[in-house]
Amino acid sequence: MKFLFDLFPVILFFIAFKFFGIYTATAVAMVATVAQIIYSKIRHGIVDKMLLISGVIITVFGGATLLLKDPTFIQWKPTVLYWLFAISLVGAQFIFKKNPMRSMMEKQISLPDTVWSKLNLAWAALFLALGFLNLYVAFNYSQDAWVNFKLFGITGILFVFIVLQTLLLSKHLVKEDTKGDIE
Repeated sequence: MKFLFDLFPVILFFIAFKFFGIYTATAVAMVATVAQIIYSKIRHGIVDKMLLISGVIITVFGGATLLLKDPTFIQWKPTVLYWLFAISLVGAQFIFKKNPMRSMMEKQISLPDTVWSKLNLAWAALFLALGFLNLYVAFNYSQDAWVNFKLFGITGILFVFIVLQTLLLSKHLVKEDTKGDIE
């Protein structure tokens, strides 16, 4: 369910773009992100840092798009967000000696330190690559193709990455004894 919640502004952006164009879609994404932030604050009492960062970025880049009537800004927005994620993951690991992936997932899975490190760097590399891929599609294909890629391409890439990550990490899952005491 959180996955759909996270995709909410992108889905609304996609729908608004198809019916009303890039500027309306940008305004809709901005409002949807603000609504997410407000909902999170009311429902949970706190707002996830990444949601706040996304809110600031959509406000700045969406605002520039609307004020200057230039869609280039909104096309840069995913790249800036992905690159900030990548920098945050690498910076946390090497500067602050923290592993964000471990912090998010250690209750679900126990991994050796080297695997946590590789996992963190793999996510950073993915976000770095997604940033470049977004720019490539945004500036080499039509706006319609970019909007489709933003929803379906990025979501598909993330889904495949998560499935592959799960398969690779599955060997580290502790298998419970299913025999029990019955003899």
